[in-house]
Amino acid sequence: MAIRSAAPAAILFAKSPQFGGQVIARTVTKARAAKAREPGWLAAARQKLGTREAPGPNNNPTILGWAKRLGTRVLGIIYNADSVPWCGVFVGACLDEAGIGSPLFAVRAKSWADWGANLRPERLALGAILVFERPGGGHVGFYVGEDDDAYHVLGGNQGDSVTIARIMKERCVARRWPEGQPVIGRPVLVAAGSRPVSRNEA
Repeated sequence: MAIRSAAPAAILFAKSPQFGGQVIARTVTKARAAKAREPGWLAAARQKLGTREAPGPNNNPTILGWAKRLGTRVLGIIYNADSVPWCGVFVGACLDEAGIGSPLFAVRAKSWADWGANLRPERLALGAILVFERPGGGHVGFYVGEDDDAYHVLGGNQGDSVTIARIMKERCVARRWPEGQPVIGRPVLVAAGSRPVSRNEA
């Protein structure tokens, strides 16, 4: 199914050598405009920032609640402990709040690599689903921007919590978008700042 593109609003544009000199979104002039153009699943993800695993053998009932809502058929396992990687649970829960389904075995990050429609790097927009390689498995989260070397990813199970992390672009194996949903916006350049690069999201 073809992806439709909707024009972003209230954005300053600048040429970037990173994308061959093409014009891309760089700065949003108003926070309200930025929120207005974000897809619903990304708004749901932002509301979950700061959610953490419970320490020790305990479990965070919020994370287990996401898994329960998605169900065993979607997740592919009986999910009953937040010590099990939950980045896929987080992505699935956010999409579910926007009325969008998940792939089978959604608990596995790499199950998202073939889900939805493919996006080229120059077509990325806020809320795109990014899949990464990591030692011993994979990782999945939402695109919220990029600098020259890394994507800025809003994801779960990043340091055992929902955070925004910098993950090297060379680790990205898939960039996806929900089928039938318009792509709203363009790539967003942000400063790397002092945020370190995440090496392993397990």
